[in-house]
Amino acid sequence: MEKSNEIQRIVRLKIHEGKLKEFKRAAAKCMEVTSTKDKGTLQYEWYFNSDSTEFLVIERYRDSQAFLEHYEHMRDAVSEILQTCSSSGEICGRASSELTKLMAFKGSPFQVYSPFQSI
Repeated sequence: MEKSNEIQRIVRLKIHEGKLKEFKRAAAKCMEVTSTKDKGTLQYEWYFNSDSTEFLVIERYRDSQAFLEHYEHMRDAVSEILQTCSSSGEICGRASSELTKLMAFKGSPFQVYSPFQSI
């Protein structure tokens, strides 16, 4: 059976006090960029907690190259959104060496996890 090359990412965003309106505006830009420019994005969903102080973004990509394409498209939008929140998260899957290197910088809020078991 062929192993999946899909990449999944979970992003945790904690909104800075008083920045919800700006955050939502920047989040809308992220969604627009993803829906109009990405070709290999399979899932891109935003969820918020009960008081809209924290958000989760669930993302899934065809493969590492599709994730890197998304990452490149999002440069400006991410720069804007990071002025309104802090971020952390995980990337799961068979990450290419290029993706692993991109996420390996010192102090990165994202950790890469390789597959172990699945059904």
